[in-house]
Amino acid sequence: MTNIKFVVKVNRGGTRAAQYVQRVDPTPIHMTADRKLALVMGRFAAEDAVKSLQNSHCIPELESVRVSA
Repeated sequence: MTNIKFVVKVNRGGTRAAQYVQRVDPTPIHMTADRKLALVMGRFAAEDAVKSLQNSHCIPELESVRVSA
């Protein structure tokens, strides 16, 4: 059985590579360029992370990931 979880991908524009949310602390959110180290979370937690990252310098988006249960 597989579940669908989410990672938050962040594009900061320009030529920088995309980054992923690695850890969510009260402040700040830690980022990583390695998708394997990205935090896999439920939809509501991922949406909260997206809301906290939204500003004029970065564009967060949700990516779905299949996880074996």
